[in-house]
Amino acid sequence: MPGCFKKTLFALASLVSFVSFILIVVAMGTPKWMTGKILCKTGADLVNATDPELVKFTGEIYYGLFRGSKIRQCGLGGRRSQFTIFPHMVKKLNTGLHVIIILFLCVAISFSLVSFGFCILNAIKVPYQAIKGPAGVCLWNFIAGGFLVLAVTSFMAAVKLHHLTERIASFRENVFQFVVLEERFEDSFWLCVASATAHAVNLLLIAISGIHFPKIKTKTEEANVTAEDIMY
Repeated sequence: MPGCFKKTLFALASLVSFVSFILIVVAMGTPKWMTGKILCKTGADLVNATDPELVKFTGEIYYGLFRGSKIRQCGLGGRRSQFTIFPHMVKKLNTGLHVIIILFLCVAISFSLVSFGFCILNAIKVPYQAIKGPAGVCLWNFIAGGFLVLAVTSFMAAVKLHHLTERIASFRENVFQFVVLEERFEDSFWLCVASATAHAVNLLLIAISGIHFPKIKTKTEEANVTAEDIMY
């Protein structure tokens, strides 16, 4: 049986793994990965709009991995529209990169659950096989955290290098051209960052559980045996 200290650490690590699992699921299911302001450039150029007038041509957009929404303003008031990434925008986006991001997150979800199960196992008993012990827990957390980092990095590459926001904003716009004025990573994106941090915390907890603290020994008084004690 593991000691009380190790039980506490592995129980805490299992809780962190489960929280990481919840964070990824919530992040994938919500559409607030990115928000931004988009300018209807064609409309602004038609009327030669100056800075104060550009407000009438500035809309908003937000999206996630599967769906989103935008407010399109081209001088005649705002028009809100909803959209889905699959299957409508598949040809417009870098499909391979977008699918890879989703696959990375799915792998991270799987290994978060594996880490959760192994932490529970180590909190209950000491496994005979090393892969089921602290070494295995470290491995699963490292894999889960690594795939989360890959997913986050890939999404940033899609936004910054492949102009994801602009591609989505210009979807099914045959007449008007949109440019991105501002874009911000939102809550769902940072939930994945927090999940990756949680697995780093787990690695730290497992490392602490392997530290052998010196035991405090109490000195026992040596019995003084005299000749009179032997006689009796």
